[in-house]
Amino acid sequence: MSDKEQKDNREEGQVLTRDRVKEPPRFRVVLHNDDYTTMEFVVFVLQRVFHHGQAAATRIMLNIHQAGVGVAGTYTREIAETRVAQVTRMSREAGHPLQCTMEKE
Repeated sequence: MSDKEQKDNREEGQVLTRDRVKEPPRFRVVLHNDDYTTMEFVVFVLQRVFHHGQAAATRIMLNIHQAGVGVAGTYTREIAETRVAQVTRMSREAGHPLQCTMEKE
């Protein structure tokens, strides 16, 4: 809006504000290591649900295996909830106890 338009609007009694749009909160989707889910299945989930390439999925899987947990991705709340549900459904259907949670960034 030009300065002239702003001046004209103020003369008409309108109040102009410049609200900043806040970014929505972000959530990390976390996979948890267990003694039963195969490494191959974790890589498969990372590729299918989180769209990681083979190398990145393998690196994340190894981090999960060594550290006990690993971040698969960071998303808005709705997308993170959907990804958690997808992983849980896929894991149960395949007979794996893989745990997937989300936490605020």
